[in-house]
Amino acid sequence: MRYQPEPTYTHGTPEKTGILLVNLGTPDAPTAQAVRIYLKEFLSDPRVVEMPRAIWWLILNGIILNTRPKKSAAKYASVWLKEGSPLRVYTEKQTTLLQGYLGQRTKAPFVVDYAMRYGNPGISQVLRKFKEQSCQRILIVPMYPQYAASTTATVCDAVFSELQRMRNIPALRIIRDFHDNPGYIKALANNVNDYWMKNGRPEKLLMSFHGLPRYTLDKGDPYHCECHKTGRLLAQQLGMKPEQYAISFQSRLGNAEWLKPYTSATLKELGKQKIRRVDVICPGFVADCLETLEEIALEGKKEFQHAGGGEYHYIPCLNDRNDWMHALTELVMDNLHGWLIEPNAAELEQSKQCALAMGVKK
Repeated sequence: MRYQPEPTYTHGTPEKTGILLVNLGTPDAPTAQAVRIYLKEFLSDPRVVEMPRAIWWLILNGIILNTRPKKSAAKYASVWLKEGSPLRVYTEKQTTLLQGYLGQRTKAPFVVDYAMRYGNPGISQVLRKFKEQSCQRILIVPMYPQYAASTTATVCDAVFSELQRMRNIPALRIIRDFHDNPGYIKALANNVNDYWMKNGRPEKLLMSFHGLPRYTLDKGDPYHCECHKTGRLLAQQLGMKPEQYAISFQSRLGNAEWLKPYTSATLKELGKQKIRRVDVICPGFVADCLETLEEIALEGKKEFQHAGGGEYHYIPCLNDRNDWMHALTELVMDNLHGWLIEPNAAELEQSKQCALAMGVKK
């Protein structure tokens, strides 16, 4: 069947607006089997790894999926929360809070939910749920402040793929990025200042963004530039001089050249310089996850201090901070302009009666 069956429609039902938060994803459990399933879906995406499919299939299935899951599972276990994966826990909290904050701003019917690009809950699953809830307009919010083909664009791919299976497609809007959004920058600065008020200031602030292969920049991906703009705006908001902060890129995979400078190499160099204290923040992540809690908070500390550095502080992500949730609410409201329509009881009843007059039972 080319199209999925449409959900049963009842005339007079108010149309809703769906807001879908989408983050990268997480395995369902900190086990080798769960990680293997997650990595296979993630690393099979041609936007994530841009190389000939046949060659990559052999590398992925012959080497990576046979060696990496066990090691990665141990890393996930080191940061796993009682409630589950940190990324999923914080994304669920953001979803709940956004539902509440939007409810204070509008009486128009809407639904807020979240999905993971890889893993559960999947984008297709939640979009179908939106259809069943009479959502005729859907706003997609990729939770990546900086646009990249391997992140935001993959969300678009998954959304459009699901729409191809729908007969009656909803109106659609997608937030491309928010790397220079004033509310987001202000929330980042407040987060840093709040941490410094409690713990003092460092000699150096390192802003670590997720890395991408160097060729993505050469081929026109704006990610590198957007990261630097975020870093520059955050530094300005904090009143920092250029020598007081640095920008780097983490999570390198393979032997190819990635965006530089590498976070690992930067921390080792700062350690060799006997920096008395370094604080690290990850402005490209809006929720803590494996890459922040294990790679930066734990492994980064070891690299810095083993190289001779002093104090090491990891500043948590925005997570469910009040100022960040207000900023996210404003961002969503700006992108819902003209869509938040309060139901008109008289019009709904008229629609229902017209349908009945034409012989429609519902």
